[in-house]
Amino acid sequence: MNKTVNINLANILFHIDDKAFNKLQRYLEAIKRSFSGTSGSDEIISDIEARIAELFQEKMENERQVITLKEVDEVITVMGQPEDYMVDEDIFEDGPKEKATKTSSSKVKKLYRDVDHKYIGGVCAGLEHYLGFDALWIRLIFILLAVFTGFGFIAYILLWILVPEAASTSQKLDMKGEKVNISNIERKVKEGIEDVADTIKNADYSKVKSSGKTFFDTVGDVIMFLFKVFGKFIGILLIIIGAATLIGLFIGLFTVGILDIVHLPGVDFYEIVNSTDAPVWLVSLLTFFTVGIPFFFLLYLGLKILVTNLRSIGNIAKFSLLGLWLLSIIGITVLGVQQASAHAFTGSYTEKEQLYVPQGLDTLRISMVSDDLYQNQENIGINGMTISYNDNGDRILFSDDVRFDVKKSKDSLAHIHIRKDADGSSFANARARAEKIDYSYAVEGNSLVLNDYMSTDIKNKVRDQEVMITVYVPVGTELQFDETVKRHIGRSTRYDKDIYRSELIDYRWSMADNGELQCLNCPDDMDEDDSDDDQGRIIINKDGLDVDINDNGDSFKMKIDEDGVNIKAKEDN
Repeated sequence: MNKTVNINLANILFHIDDKAFNKLQRYLEAIKRSFSGTSGSDEIISDIEARIAELFQEKMENERQVITLKEVDEVITVMGQPEDYMVDEDIFEDGPKEKATKTSSSKVKKLYRDVDHKYIGGVCAGLEHYLGFDALWIRLIFILLAVFTGFGFIAYILLWILVPEAASTSQKLDMKGEKVNISNIERKVKEGIEDVADTIKNADYSKVKSSGKTFFDTVGDVIMFLFKVFGKFIGILLIIIGAATLIGLFIGLFTVGILDIVHLPGVDFYEIVNSTDAPVWLVSLLTFFTVGIPFFFLLYLGLKILVTNLRSIGNIAKFSLLGLWLLSIIGITVLGVQQASAHAFTGSYTEKEQLYVPQGLDTLRISMVSDDLYQNQENIGINGMTISYNDNGDRILFSDDVRFDVKKSKDSLAHIHIRKDADGSSFANARARAEKIDYSYAVEGNSLVLNDYMSTDIKNKVRDQEVMITVYVPVGTELQFDETVKRHIGRSTRYDKDIYRSELIDYRWSMADNGELQCLNCPDDMDEDDSDDDQGRIIINKDGLDVDINDNGDSFKMKIDEDGVNIKAKEDN
């Protein structure tokens, strides 16, 4: 069992076991002795400690990980063995005796702005190190692109904003592709000290004293400040959007968990349209991950913009969330395909029965009736289907999408055909679902009483169920339509007058041999113009558009209703 201590290295807290701490401490003390009396020794040691801290962070998988002898030895190998710097080898008798083999392969360069050799922002000088081209040619390319296309200016500004400057010694070494070890850090710091000394020695003191920042430095600072302010605003906006969305999704997911308690109408809606048999909590959970994970990363991006030293959530968490998001997308897609396939086919089921009407029937009166049981149905519904209850109190689907037509019978008997339609994932499934639609009628004396509603069990779901009734009557049968059938008369009913179908209830009719209903008590001038002086009429109401124009013998009539468009034009000679 090893003792663990906490250390502060380059202002970063690390947990390190006792043996590793002792070795690291001796290593740092030996380096300090080797640089004692050297100009810039404090800066050299500070950069070395910062580099060691950076290497430790790269090796740590989480902030609670303890640094062991293994990590210390690896860092010493990277930074350089003590014997390379004239330090006492005896204190490293427990370390590796072999000198690390120096590899000839160069370190991968990183892109930074070289502010030590800048003219404006150090972009071109940084690209010189990264690309290996002389900065002069890079500057000429930017100037030409800026003059002829304007892109050069935009590209330079973007690189100025996005590419960090090489501020520390480690960053300057990374910029040039040099290894960040003790010897290179020492050399770089001493070069910097010599450059500063030469600058001070050769500079005109009066100019140094009187001059402030250059014009480009000032402009750069202003631009960077504005972009930082804009970036902070974007970060705040991303946090608000991400947090609000996640909170809303979480509340929705929690609500789904207690739906059975509060009985929200949305559950009924989901129940009657769902074709996948997937529970509502599963669909809600998949939706939560599908929508929530992108907005979580949006929130995380906003936090990264506002908090520069925000720790990463780690690659394990990132890839786990990405995998979960992809699985949720796949799950939602599969359920969506299953849902869409539920309406792929339409099937019909037809019931044919003979109507037994009293002998010597004078007039067949057709009416429709509503059941009070279905007048207090729930508001939730889709495609005209709503939830209601039967006599036993069981929930059923209810709809008043019922239409009927009157046609000529092929014999001397009256018949009724009831066609039920529904959608399904196959023809067989659709037909079976249509067969389960409940619909009834009754013959009472000289009246045919049709129900103006249909119903089906709630487990049959909403599948565009509808009922179409066709009443076949012999030639010569007189008909009277009740007020209740006004909006249920179908489009296949033919009649000899130019009126709307809703107006059939105002007159008595007889089935003619040609299959049309002939009006028995319509005014003789129903199809004639109202007067010679009347130039026409335009009527727009709930039944549609009716245009009738008569101009000097030229007659034009157009009627648009749910039956379609009917146009008649006539010119008198």
